[in-house]
Amino acid sequence: QVQLVESGGGLVQAGGSLRLSCAASGRTFSVYAMGWFRQAPGKEREFVAAVSRIGGNTYYADSVKGRFTISRDNARNTVYLQMNSLKPEDTAVYYCAAGSALTLNNYGVPRSYGYWGQGTQVTVSS
Repeated sequence: QVQLVESGGGLVQAGGSLRLSCAASGRTFSVYAMGWFRQAPGKEREFVAAVSRIGGNTYYADSVKGRFTISRDNARNTVYLQMNSLKPEDTAVYYCAAGSALTLNNYGVPRSYGYWGQGTQVTVSS
């Protein structure tokens, strides 16, 4: 079992930045690959970014590549999502997730992750 708690969401103007954090407790954090997903009203949950267990590999959705950076600090049991050059279309509830059986073929699929946080709202105004 692992518990995930996101923080750092808020309201920001287009072009601004936010840094989301996801603190994990429970089982050893480093056994999990971590992902960030988002869900806008009326839309399905979509993949944003993922990072491997030790942090050596990162993956991004095309829509955020070059603007967002995922990282993790296993000593602090925390994963981060640095979001720069935010756009109104980035507005959504952002969720972090933990998965223990991720591969190159499934890191973008929500059902590959067994544990989820409660989400944090990000609103980007134009």
